[in-house]
Amino acid sequence: MPTGPACIKLADQLDGCEMTEIGAFEAKNKLSALLDQVERGEEVVITRRGRAVAKLVPVEEGADRNRAREAARHIRELAKAMNLGPFDWEEWKRYRDEGRR
Repeated sequence: MPTGPACIKLADQLDGCEMTEIGAFEAKNKLSALLDQVERGEEVVITRRGRAVAKLVPVEEGADRNRAREAARHIRELAKAMNLGPFDWEEWKRYRDEGRR
């Protein structure tokens, strides 16, 4: 089980820590290796002067697109159920402009 500076929290150590912490300068020099780690499912926290400033995480392929489609479908269903009728762009523009005054 990994321990030490690579594991940020005790909970991570108990879970088998899959998070690495690395300084910005070193991260710049080892980006390719860090990307390999992330590709294997690990997370990498990049620090500047000991303070976390960024996190490299694996991409969840398709998750965002599927969630967006599901949300759009749900909004359409709600609008249909509420019988809102057609969208009036002129009314929307008046509301928008009213808030700018």
